[in-house]
Amino acid sequence: MTIQDQPKPEEINKRIAGAIAAHWKLFLFQGVTLAVLGLLAIAMPLVSTLAVEIFIGWLFFVGGILRTIVLLRSKHLPGYWWSLFAAILAVVLGLVLIAKPLQGLLTLTMVLMALFLIEGFSALFAALDFRRHLTNWGWLLFSGLVDLVLVFLIWQGWPATAAWSIGLLTGVNLFFMGLSLVMLALAARRDESHP
Repeated sequence: MTIQDQPKPEEINKRIAGAIAAHWKLFLFQGVTLAVLGLLAIAMPLVSTLAVEIFIGWLFFVGGILRTIVLLRSKHLPGYWWSLFAAILAVVLGLVLIAKPLQGLLTLTMVLMALFLIEGFSALFAALDFRRHLTNWGWLLFSGLVDLVLVFLIWQGWPATAAWSIGLLTGVNLFFMGLSLVMLALAARRDESHP
């Protein structure tokens, strides 16, 4: 492909905006669903904290078992014993989180704070990229900023904030991500109907 055959930036922007506009209903549905789930998690932060912790415990448990099964069939792989040890450790960690979710609360809160920190910066950069394609990119920017502020506030109250912060972080994150998707969908619909 030569330089002359490559699409121009304006054409790429039109294609991206067209693809988002073509699927605006899917963005809207996903946004409303995430916002409702987020509000439920915010309303019951202790319950949602335990639910997230138990869910992650199941992920570790099932993932560890599957990895162990695969490894037992692949004993010739380099690093086999270390990989097997890590898989068994994941199973044990999963069982601990499922059986005694409150004991893993501090560690999981730290992990989720790191995740939301990364997600907050990702939302900021995505918003700046969407700025060239749609008019309602500010909601995604706002969502990223809210994630970063929440991580900062939870860090300031550490470790007392660990009991409710996972549920609250998850809820606020879901709500604002849902809200940003709803606004993105509405902007795409408006752009589609007024070319």
